Amino acid sequence: MQQLTTKQKLAFGIGAVGKDMVYALSANYVLYYYRDVIGLSGTFVGLILMIARIFDALNDPFMGIVVAKTKTKWGRFRPWLFTGTVLNAFVLYALYAAPNLKDAAMMIFFSVIYIVWGVTYTMMDIPYWSMIPAITETPKDTENLSVVGRTCAGIGAAIMAVGTMMAVELFGKKDGVVDERLGFKWVALVVAVVFLITEIICVIHVKERREYTMKTSSVKEMFRSLFHNDQALIVVLTIVLVNTALYLTSNLIIYFFKFDMGGEGWRGNYTLFSSLGGAFQIVGMMLVYPLLRKKKTNTAIFKISLFAAMVGYVLILALCLAGQSGNLILICLPGIIVFLANGILSVLTTVFLSNSVDYGELKNGRREESVIFSMQTFVVKAASGFAVFAVGVGTDLIGLKGNVETDEIDYVASDQTLVLLRLLMTILPMVLLVVAYFVFRKKFLLSDQIVVENAEKLKAIHDSEASGD
Repeated sequence: MQQLTTKQKLAFGIGAVGKDMVYALSANYVLYYYRDVIGLSGTFVGLILMIARIFDALNDPFMGIVVAKTKTKWGRFRPWLFTGTVLNAFVLYALYAAPNLKDAAMMIFFSVIYIVWGVTYTMMDIPYWSMIPAITETPKDTENLSVVGRTCAGIGAAIMAVGTMMAVELFGKKDGVVDERLGFKWVALVVAVVFLITEIICVIHVKERREYTMKTSSVKEMFRSLFHNDQALIVVLTIVLVNTALYLTSNLIIYFFKFDMGGEGWRGNYTLFSSLGGAFQIVGMMLVYPLLRKKKTNTAIFKISLFAAMVGYVLILALCLAGQSGNLILICLPGIIVFLANGILSVLTTVFLSNSVDYGELKNGRREESVIFSMQTFVVKAASGFAVFAVGVGTDLIGLKGNVETDEIDYVASDQTLVLLRLLMTILPMVLLVVAYFVFRKKFLLSDQIVVENAEKLKAIHDSEASGD
């Protein structure tokens, strides 16, 4: 069997970088752009984002079926990858190059363009990840390519976390004043071009090696499998709670730096904080979790990580209430704790979901890993939708105002509004994490010992079936 070449792996990774640069720009900044820069109601923008993301999650299985039924001389994956990329690049630019329209017309424009963005992104995202088994011939290649893809996707997201607001300032600055509308327009154009280039490289160099039967799951199948597997249901509920808390933080933190920390350099401070957060999420996944795993069980590490994240939020709130919200170094320290803990939690929820597959097979007599893991994508998108809606409503209720003028020094909020922002940014995620802790402690049964026992039982069953007993 011929192994994947370094060039093919590199091309696949380059595709992931561009793809997740686009996703990060849309996921992290579209609420800010349409609420603060364009001036729409945060509640309206949040509602549309929630509806669109849930629709997008429901659309994933349908797109998988469409890709599975595609047969062309270029294969079944690459035509959709190329077509979806071209369409999504144009839509991304249009999303951040909003025309001058009155409120009602702008609401219609935003609603349509964001839903179209989600549909066209799904057109290329589903075939990108689904084609891994069709372009690899060995389990080792499959694992390695998955790692390359996920790592490079993280790099793409990190580039946007580090560079977006500084690039907006660079492209939008005229005569010492930052026009964020102009800045976002140019950033979107640059990202769209990079996206096109990276995916074309991927399409040219990464080709299907063999005929591959792609497994797909309908939404009905996902929910049916979930409700027949109580441990998978508990893990999915925990994922919703943990991810909603994380998305609340990531969407609100820009407002904290803009209005609370404030000052002419707020974009640079926000960039530094986001960069450290992203870096320590990776540290949590790749370094801290493996070290803890040598001494602790997975369930113990999960509880410790939940507690650590809550402590981080408490410290951030305490610093703000003590008048230290402008101290970047002090704010970064508990922020690092929160993001590091979230990195560990993201690893463990995937591990627990994987363990629930063995449990489900023993309980129901069916092994449904593809269906269960399809549910993970669904609930993560749903969690981001719930979070962004809560942020949109919350920022309206506490009285945060958008960009009434372009001078970045003049972004001000009342003392009461700032206190409410701090509470929204810390208390609400803490409540969700507390609920996650009690749900997990009361209902999750798959300890390390039970996981090993389940694996042994399944091995005995499979060996017996193989021998014909």
